[in-house]
Amino acid sequence: MGALPVFRWRLAPDSYATYRQLRARGLRPGGQPVAAELQRPRRRRGPLVAYLYRVDLAKPVRPMTDAKRAALAKANAARRLCPACGRDAGYVIPSWLGTCVSCADSPCPERTSDG
Repeated sequence: MGALPVFRWRLAPDSYATYRQLRARGLRPGGQPVAAELQRPRRRRGPLVAYLYRVDLAKPVRPMTDAKRAALAKANAARRLCPACGRDAGYVIPSWLGTCVSCADSPCPERTSDG
């Protein structure tokens, strides 16, 4: 990417924006290639690099449809369901843990057969 213009930190013109800045304005890159780089120098490592897009070529964000909203709600509900005991944990289960906290600490009362 040596042919791209490179700007120093906070010195990029207003006609360029990062992906997050575009989203804050309700825009998306819309398939355009990266137009420039923003570099922030650091002391002992290489510079931090952010990619910039042209604001005039950006397109508006697509609206959320009812089907997308339903699929997102279903996916988030699945992230809350404990695979060990089958209960809704009330929070997103950490992927590194794999189960709800009560199942990870001790066996769930639903799985024990004391009775």
